[in-house]
Amino acid sequence: MPVAIEDTEVRSKFDSYPEKIRERILLIRALIYEAVKEADNIGDIKESLKWGEPSYSSKHGSAVRVDWKKSKPDQYFVFFNCKTKLVDTFNEIYGDIFNFEGNRAIVLNFSDDIPKVELKHCIALSLNYHRIKNLPLLGV
Repeated sequence: MPVAIEDTEVRSKFDSYPEKIRERILLIRALIYEAVKEADNIGDIKESLKWGEPSYSSKHGSAVRVDWKKSKPDQYFVFFNCKTKLVDTFNEIYGDIFNFEGNRAIVLNFSDDIPKVELKHCIALSLNYHRIKNLPLLGV
């Protein structure tokens, strides 16, 4: 059962997306909650709006944000803190699976299936980042 969106700003943001986009972004949101549930060391996460984008943060991690941009209508994004080594690490591990935007985002295309296992792994690494940031390849 999906986790209810309690934050009214986040709910409004999801409601503002065209239906096709909303379905995909909500699927990413569900994967975030699955990643948290499957990783026993992340703890609770907070859902809020940061920079106008749905954001998910944990006590020991770096936030994960999701969004779609009108300027790139066939893509949607999972954003990470660009001042971390998260995206560089994801590129090292999953460079043959994902496309990236610099050191800040995984770029997903509407025409492609979502690599769910790999994306959940990236999300879990981000939400646990402060515990693993000094490990080679974030402990992978």
